[in-house]
Amino acid sequence: MTVQTERETNLWRPEDLGRPIPASPHAVSVALPRWQDVVGYEEKKPEVIERLTSGYPRFVVHARVKELAQSLAGNRPCLPFPSARVASLAAEFIKKNSGEAADLISREEAHGVVARGAAGESALRAFWQHAGLIVSSREAEAHLAARAESPEGETARRVLRKQLASLYDCAESDVFLAPTGMASVFAALRALNRRASGLRTAQLGFPYVDTLKLQEKAGHGGVLIHDLSQAAYKLTSLLEKEKLGGVFCEIPGNPLLSSPDLPALKTLLGRHNVPLVVDDVVATPVNVDVSPYADLIATSLTKFFVGTGDAMGGALICNPRSPFYCELKPLVQDEHEELLWGDDAVVLAEGGRDFVTRMRQFNEAGLLIAERLRNHPAIERVWYPKWESSSAYEAVRRSDGGYGALLSFVPKNAKQTAPRIYDALQLCKGPSLGTVFTLACPFTLLAHYQELDWAESCGVSRYLIRVSVGLEEPEEIWGRLEAALRSA
Repeated sequence: MTVQTERETNLWRPEDLGRPIPASPHAVSVALPRWQDVVGYEEKKPEVIERLTSGYPRFVVHARVKELAQSLAGNRPCLPFPSARVASLAAEFIKKNSGEAADLISREEAHGVVARGAAGESALRAFWQHAGLIVSSREAEAHLAARAESPEGETARRVLRKQLASLYDCAESDVFLAPTGMASVFAALRALNRRASGLRTAQLGFPYVDTLKLQEKAGHGGVLIHDLSQAAYKLTSLLEKEKLGGVFCEIPGNPLLSSPDLPALKTLLGRHNVPLVVDDVVATPVNVDVSPYADLIATSLTKFFVGTGDAMGGALICNPRSPFYCELKPLVQDEHEELLWGDDAVVLAEGGRDFVTRMRQFNEAGLLIAERLRNHPAIERVWYPKWESSSAYEAVRRSDGGYGALLSFVPKNAKQTAPRIYDALQLCKGPSLGTVFTLACPFTLLAHYQELDWAESCGVSRYLIRVSVGLEEPEEIWGRLEAALRSA
């Protein structure tokens, strides 16, 4: 690897702050190379925010998307959405969560929502982030140029459905594509809400931030049961007191990499006629088979599936083995719009061609790094699916499946050492996961900065560092990690 290539692809230096990861106009990550950069990002400090040239698209609105919004509404607070129906959903969300009305504006194929006040603008951004029904940077570019979707788009979507149907052992018609992984979770929530209107849902295990927020703000309320060791007892008690519209969980969770006991959970929920939605983004269908237990499976194509970190997408799978299949699939189908932009689908389908092979490599590299970290004297604890609620993960692990490439760790004397280790780490540092290049971040700061005490009450340290192990030479990855640990 040449020095020039290294500097262009491995963004860890202080001067790299704000650069896109990868070096693409459609990158979904951004370089936050120092602990103080992450804090500055969360506190919206100008010296950090003004350096950002990209970001995770549900959190940082892409420059081309901003340009499209401005073309629709001038300087008024506006975000574009991929259909008139989604724009209406956003307006309803704003009214429900802020009490303010919003204005809808359309021009040809572009549909904008304009907030009227500060509370409405905050709710507008919340819908964009939580629901995931966003306009991608590629779609925004096309609208700005008055250009139609790529002719290969529909073909790519068919290829994606075929790829996913093979992975999930279902019919292509059981696969419903979405603009993002969160949009697939939202689609599941809307189906559950239609099936049993007015009922709360439950989240098992410490969740990815927006999954719970979505249930709280776009559903009828979400109940968090974060301690999986107490999940069966607490869920049983909850079901004895009230009916639930559904239960959500992740296999494994992010960032604590623990898993609920799906066989026991399925038995319990079956007695109460409650559907189960499983998010398998971290494990992927290469490693786990949740079809004996999940009624709906929500997944992100942005992460391991595409691997390149420069396209977004998601899918909701209606599991044909589910006893709720004939009830839920029509509800999902009735709500579904084909909103995954064709140019993004082309990139995703290309990435999907070698997804299974890549995932096997991810498994090997992830396990090697996790085991070495676990045995390092500077480390207090490592979280990895092989060791976190391992029997629950093994219950759904395929015979040839592995444990993935996502891990989290906290060093000893974390308050002093975690920032130093992160700053010294000579690997890409920014949000997201599942990329072919290693990507690290202080996850709790990024995802829960406004609720750090709450996160710690759930067992998630504010000093936790999450690493998505890439496909670089494993010894090179380990050498850089070990050097950072030595620096502390």
